[in-house]
Amino acid sequence: MSPKIAAAPITWGVCEVPGWGYQLPPERVLAEMAEAGFTATELGPDGFLPADPAALRRLLDSYGLRLVAGFVPVVLHDESRWEVERREAERQVTTLAAGGASVLVVAASTGLDGYEDTPVLDEGQWSRLAAALGEIEEIAAGHGMAACLHPHYGTVVETPSQIRRLLELSDVGICLDTGHVMVGGGDPVEITREAARRIGHVHLKDVDAVMAKRVRAGELSYHEAVAQGLYRPLGQGDVDVVSVLDSLTEVSYDGWYVLEQDTVLEGEPDRGRGPSRAAEVSLRYLRERLPVA
Repeated sequence: MSPKIAAAPITWGVCEVPGWGYQLPPERVLAEMAEAGFTATELGPDGFLPADPAALRRLLDSYGLRLVAGFVPVVLHDESRWEVERREAERQVTTLAAGGASVLVVAASTGLDGYEDTPVLDEGQWSRLAAALGEIEEIAAGHGMAACLHPHYGTVVETPSQIRRLLELSDVGICLDTGHVMVGGGDPVEITREAARRIGHVHLKDVDAVMAKRVRAGELSYHEAVAQGLYRPLGQGDVDVVSVLDSLTEVSYDGWYVLEQDTVLEGEPDRGRGPSRAAEVSLRYLRERLPVA
């Protein structure tokens, strides 16, 4: 059995954050995914691909791609916002499930635009977050999907201590993102080993550790760092990707590996240049190192 490898639109600079950068059209992103050798993708931000399930499937089918998951930021810790947030999450879950996805990737949003500020939760907010995650899991399960919480820089679950708190409070699956763990101050290998049996989905990216340290120190905003190359193709940064893969293999992880190299585009690159090159490098790197059953 071949490893399950997918792409994500964020590698092509397509992001849910307002003003993030130039947004490539879906047709170019999907065509370059297929040309690079991908056969699966995540959905991308709400509105990037068609919300109508039939139209979504037709579009992906035309490029030889299938939908595997979607990233959905949700404010989980604020009870006053929960009714609206829950309803919106359920709408997106319905689209994902109808489009063929099997995994809901949830980020514990701060409720602010962007990923620059991270509030510290009190005990009541942590309890609310855990309860809300339980409801999200039920919604996903009702649509035949698994829910995974994505520790992510600029959300309320970002640092190693916050990740460990989450693991204690909830039994939700984890979306391991090697890049965001490092930017948040953690060791991706250590977190992988600690949470290995809870990991239900993986986002693989490499990181410039010096730049990540500057982000944590407040010398660079997160957006500036991404625009300047914070995330690198696999094998060209400071994440010990091989040890992460080894740890996942040891627990017989059989979920998706989604290749992400978040970027910010200033404009539309010429064909054959830009994000597609980084995606091809990462795909080749991963295929050479993942065991084939």
